[in-house]
Parts: sequence; structure tokens; C-alpha cells
Amino acid sequence: MVKQPVRLTVIGAMLALAFAPAAVAQETSMSVKELTAAVQAMQAKLVSQQRRIDALSEQLGQAEAPTMPLEPQVELADLRGAGAPAKQVARAPAPVPVGQGPKRDSRPPEIAPPFEQAGILTQKGKYVLEPSLQFGYSSSNRVALVGYTVIPALLIGLVDIREVKRNTFTGAITARTGLTNRLEAEVKLPYVYRSDATVSREIFTGTAVERVFNTSGKAQGDAELALRYQLNQGGPDKAYYVAGLRVKSRTGRDPFSVVTDCVTRCVGQNVTGTGLPLDLPTGSGFYSVQPSLTWLFPSDPAIFFGTVSYLHNIKRNDVSRQVLNGEKELIGDLAPGSVIGFNFGLGLALNDKASVSLGYDHNSVGKMKQNGQYVAGSVRTQLGTLLIAYSYRFSERRALNVSVGAGVTRDTPDVTLSLRLPTTF
Repeated sequence: MVKQPVRLTVIGAMLALAFAPAAVAQETSMSVKELTAAVQAMQAKLVSQQRRIDALSEQLGQAEAPTMPLEPQVELADLRGAGAPAKQVARAPAPVPVGQGPKRDSRPPEIAPPFEQAGILTQKGKYVLEPSLQFGYSSSNRVALVGYTVIPALLIGLVDIREVKRNTFTGAITARTGLTNRLEAEVKLPYVYRSDATVSREIFTGTAVERVFNTSGKAQGDAELALRYQLNQGGPDKAYYVAGLRVKSRTGRDPFSVVTDCVTRCVGQNVTGTGLPLDLPTGSGFYSVQPSLTWLFPSDPAIFFGTVSYLHNIKRNDVSRQVLNGEKELIGDLAPGSVIGFNFGLGLALNDKASVSLGYDHNSVGKMKQNGQYVAGSVRTQLGTLLIAYSYRFSERRALNVSVGAGVTRDTPDVTLSLRLPTTF
């Protein structure tokens, strides 16, 4: 908008000087110098205006301000008048690009997290406080035959049929911080509330009456500590790799410390129980270590991601549990099976604030050992879950993540609903 008048002025001066008489050659030469000085003044103004455009572009968050020449190159035609120099040239400095290109972010891209593993790492010096609430519901049926068969179609004895409805609420506070731009530390403190309703018949009796056994438990869950480290630089059409290590404690209520109803007639008491715990545990009862490797591959507009992990439960010796009559029942040495897990999914950004992710999570749980031998009837368990997650960013500091999981195998919870609200400081 400013350059056109400058060029018209210079062209007009050239025409006027071309037809000037020789007698005014000296005056013409002085006019050219004045015009050159005027052009240089205009050039200085353009530089100042371009700097203002650059500053406004940075404030508006533009990736790159438009590049425009700072100075017009002005060449004055040959002046044929007497006493005029053969050629007067006023050249502006060479144009230089203005503005700054977008800085490359070496961190993994952010997605709506359907799994426990977070995709994006926390920047150095930043803190993230994430309150969360998770609800899980599962139902299962159990049929146990207590007796013996005379022929395959005839059973002499009892049939123990149990239907279990389980609800689990887990509230947690998770804190994360960036130790470096590639290393992140995390602490998670959960609180668990569980309620089970078991519909069954008393075993070792001939009654056909069903009864409901209700039990619940609430206490602190197992605290967790995790570290995540980004292995490579990554970039557009290049995968990011993040290694993780998670350690789970035994701060929750131990399954072996809760009082269990008698299975057979209790010592000194003429009662028969169900064999179920009277107060539900809130922890696993074992320390565990879980290394993992997460990868994220950005391919505009989608982001592909996945994780492979291995969870090792540490063996416990001389385990015993309490029964209703106050005595303890010795179980022995217990070594839960290790868990091999993997998940994968796809994330899509709907706009600059909302995103959605689809994923599948699978865990293969090994058989448990008791006193060095596999527990009778123990088998490898497969847990598969389909997940969908939504994320909405209210601001640069606060976001909302919602995920829903549906179990696709018999032993997996029927439905899992998670709500997270991460806040950055």
C-alpha cells in the first residue's frame, strides 16, 4: 500500500529530468539527490512498518508472517541532460525474510487418552494435577458340582450356582512433572469403593432356597510411581518412542487380611458359610513392576499409537488369611502369574480443541503358583476391551477426557467409564 506512490514519484522525476534543458543540468543533479534521500526515508518507514507487522503476527500466533521485500529497488534511467551523470542508481539493501518459522516441537503429539499411558510428556518445569473417577461393572456366573456321578447324565450331590454382580468406583489424584523435556515422573494415589452382590445357595446343604450375600469395602488403593522417557526426536511422518516404568505398591487393603466367611463348619461353631470375604479388599496384595514401550506415529490428520507392556508380580511367602472364627488359615507361598499386555488405536483431531480416539486393549494373565506348583484349576486368562475416548481442551491449562470401555471377553468387566480433568501449572 505504501510502495506504489514511491514508484510513481520516481517515474515522474525520471520523465521530467529526461526533457530538462541542458542549462538546468546542475539543478537536475541536485533534484536527483533529493529524490534519493526521499526514497531512503520511505525505505526506513517501510522497515518500521514491517517490524510492526512482524510483532502483530507473533501476537496472533501465526506460524509465519508473510514475507515482503523491505525496500524497493529503484534505478533511475540515464539522464541525457548536460552536466548530469551518465547513470544514477539508488539501490535498496537486498530483501531479507521477516518473521520466524514455527519452532519444531520434539514432544509426542497430544491425543485423547483411552489408556492409562499418557501420550504427551509434561514439559520441563511444568506440573499436571489430574483428578479422575473410574466406574467399572462386571457380572459373572459360576457353577460348581459337589458330588459324584454314577453315569454321565446323573449327578449325586450338590450343585453350587453363584451369580456375582460387582461395582467398583475408583477415585484418584495423579501428579506429573517434567524433570527434563524428555523425562517425566508421575505419582498416583487411588481410593477404591467396591460392592459385590452374590446370589447363591448354601453349599453342602440340600436346600433349594437362594440367598443374596452383599458385601462392600472402601479404603485407599495401591499407590503407583511411574517414569516415562522419550527415546528419539520424532517428527512429521516419524514415530515417537516413549519408554515407561511403573511400580505398584501394596498400600491398599490386602485380599488376605480381610475376614473370610467359613467354607465348612467353623471350629467350635455349628455354622456353615459361603467362603466369601465379609469385607472386600481394595488392593491386589502384591508388589508389581511394569516396563512398557509406547509408540506414536503422526500421519495428518490421524495419529496412530500403541503400547506393549509386561507386568511382573513379586512373590509373597507364608501367606495366610483370616476366617470368621478369628483363626488364620495358612495358604503358603503365592506367586501370581505375569501379565503380558498390548494396545493400539487411532486418534483424530476434530478441531483445535476437540479430539477422539478409538482403541483396543488386551492383557494375558498367567496362572498362579502356590508353593511352587500351579494352583489346581488355574488357567491363563484373556482380558480384552474396546475403548473410545473423547477430549476437549477448555484452555491451555485445562482439559476434559472421557473414555468408555466395553469388555469383549468373559472375564473382562462389562463396562468401564473413566473421567479425567488434567490441569497444568
